[in-house]
Amino acid sequence: MSKASEFYDKTKSQVHPYLRGANTGFYRFIGAFNKWRRDNLSEKQFTYVLAIAVGFLSGIVALIIKNSVHFIQLILTKSFFQRYEFVLYIFYPVVGILIVQWLVRKVVKQRINHGIPNTLHAISRKNALIRKHNLWSSIVAAAATVGFGGSVGLEGPTVGTTSAWGANLGTLFKLPYKTRTLLIGCAAAGAMASLFNAPVAAIVFAIEVIMLDLTTASLIPLLLASASAAITSMFFLGDTILFHFDITEEFEFGHIPFYLGLGVFTGLTSILFFRSYTQVNKIMDKMKRQRNKTMIAGSLLGGLLFLLPPLYGEGYEAVNAIIGGHPEQIMASSLFSSYSENIFVLLAFVLLLGLMKIVATTLTFQAGGVGGTFGPTLFMGAMYGFFFSRTVNYFELGDLPEANFTLVAMAGMMAGNLHAPLTAIFLIAEITGGYELFVPLMITASIAFVTVKQFTPHSIYTAQLARRGELITHDKDQAVLTLMRLHREIETDFTTVDPYSKLRDLVKVISTSKRNLFPVIDDNRNFIGVVNLNEVRQIIFNQELYDTTYVHDLMNDAPEYVRKEDTMEIVMNKFEQSGAWNLPVLDDQGHYMGFVSKSKLFSAYRNMLKEFYNE
Repeated sequence: MSKASEFYDKTKSQVHPYLRGANTGFYRFIGAFNKWRRDNLSEKQFTYVLAIAVGFLSGIVALIIKNSVHFIQLILTKSFFQRYEFVLYIFYPVVGILIVQWLVRKVVKQRINHGIPNTLHAISRKNALIRKHNLWSSIVAAAATVGFGGSVGLEGPTVGTTSAWGANLGTLFKLPYKTRTLLIGCAAAGAMASLFNAPVAAIVFAIEVIMLDLTTASLIPLLLASASAAITSMFFLGDTILFHFDITEEFEFGHIPFYLGLGVFTGLTSILFFRSYTQVNKIMDKMKRQRNKTMIAGSLLGGLLFLLPPLYGEGYEAVNAIIGGHPEQIMASSLFSSYSENIFVLLAFVLLLGLMKIVATTLTFQAGGVGGTFGPTLFMGAMYGFFFSRTVNYFELGDLPEANFTLVAMAGMMAGNLHAPLTAIFLIAEITGGYELFVPLMITASIAFVTVKQFTPHSIYTAQLARRGELITHDKDQAVLTLMRLHREIETDFTTVDPYSKLRDLVKVISTSKRNLFPVIDDNRNFIGVVNLNEVRQIIFNQELYDTTYVHDLMNDAPEYVRKEDTMEIVMNKFEQSGAWNLPVLDDQGHYMGFVSKSKLFSAYRNMLKEFYNE
C-alpha cells in the first residue's frame, strides 16, 4: 500500500464515530470515483484536471482573504473610529492578535505555521501531507492579523492555504508523493497568479521558491493552474489586484550605473532585514510565555503604527502613492503631515518606514500573528527605491525616473530577501504591463542576489530548514538524500549477544545467523561493540577456548555510529569517513536499534531517484 493510501486510511479511521457514519457515503463515493478514474483516466490526465481545480480554488482563496482584510479595515476606519483612527492604531494590533490566539487555542487547537516555510517543510519532511485545518485556518488568522494592523503580508498565508488544498486533494485521491508535490507547486503558482495577475511569474515562483523541478511533466499542470487562477481572480476582481502600473519613461543606458548601485543598496538592505529579523526574534524568544510576548510585542507594534501609520497592514496604499508620483500622501495621515513639503523630512520618513517595517513585521510574528514576509519585502523595496532615486535627483547626481527605480528596487529586495531573482524580474515586468524595464530588472536583481549570497546563503524561508538539513533544492542528489528517512532503512535482523557470554554461546548464535555482524549490548540495551565473524572465524572451531574466551574479548568498537535523528547527509558522511559498510543505529539514550547498510542505502537512493525524477 502506498504512503498516501496509508495516510488516507489512517485519517479516515481517526474520525469521530458519529462523523465517520455521516461521511460513509462520501468515502464510498470517493472510493467509487477513484476506481472509475483509474479505469478511464491516466494519472497524467487526472493531474491536469486537478491542476485546473487547484487554480480555481487558489483564485477563490485569494478573493476571500483580500476581501476579508479590506472589510475589517473598512469597519475600523469608518464613522466614529475615523476621528480617532490613529490613536486606535495603538490598540488594534493587540486586539487582532488576541483573536488569532483564541482561534488557535479554542478552535484549531494546533499551531498555525507560516505559509511558505510550512509548505517547504511539508514537502521535505512530511511526505507532502498538510494538516486539514490549514485549508481555512490561515485565511481567518491572517485576515484578523492584517485587518487589525499586523504589519505582514497576505501572500504567505494564501500560498499556505492553497498548498493545503493541493496536498489534501492529492491525499483524498490517493495520489503518490510526486503528484502531491506537483499539486502543491500548482497551488503556490495559483496563489501568486491570482494575487498579482502575473501567471508567468507565478510559475517561476513555484520553480524557484517551492523548488519544483521544471520538466515536461510539471510544466503543463503549472500552466493550467496558473492560468485558471488568474482567470478566476480577474473574473471577480477585474484589474483591482494589489497594484498595476504602466511604464511611461523608457530605460536609458546612462542610468545603468545607478541600477548597479541600486542592486548593491537593496542587497545590503536585504542583509539588514535578515539579520534584524533574526536578532529581534532572539530577543523576543527569551520570553517563555506567549501571553507576555503578545502583550509586549503587540503594544510595541501599536506604538510604531501610531508614529508611522503606513506600516499598518500590508502597506500597499503607500506603495501606490509613491509609484503614482504622490509620495507626500504617505505623510498625510501621520503626526508629521505638516512637514510633507520638506524634502529632508520626507526622505527621512520614507527611509524610516523601510527600516521599521523590519521591526514591525517581526513584532507581528512574535506577538502571535499570522502572515508572510513577501508583502513587507515589496513595501521595503518601494521605500528604498524612492529614497535612492529622490536623493540622487535632489543632489543633481542624475535625472532618474523615480517610479521606475521604485519598481526595480522592489525586485532587488525580492531577489535579496527571498533569494528569488527570476521571480522578482518576471513579477515586476508583468505588473507593469510590459518588458520595458527588463534589462534594469535583470541588472539590479542579479546584483542584489549576488550581494546577499555572500553573507546569507539561505533565504528567510529556507534558513531554518537548511540548518536542520531538511531543505529540498534543485540539486537532485541533495534533494533525494533529504527525502530519504533513516528510520525506514534500519535493519533489525541482527542477533545481539551479551558481552559476558562465552565463545561457546557465540558459536551457537553464529550457527543460526545469516549475518556476519553481531552487536554486543548489555542488559539495558546499551550498545557496547560489535563482533565480526570474519575476525573470529579462525577460533570458532577451537573448543579449548569455548569456556575461557568471552564475547568482550572478541568484540571491537564500532568505527562510527549514527543517531536515529541524523539526516541522511550526515549518515552518508559518516560512512565516507569511517570506510565501514554497516553502521549501528542508536536512539537518544544510546540504546541499540539496528544497523544501516551502505548497500541498502544505495538501493533506496536509486529507487527514490527513479521514482521522483522520471518523467
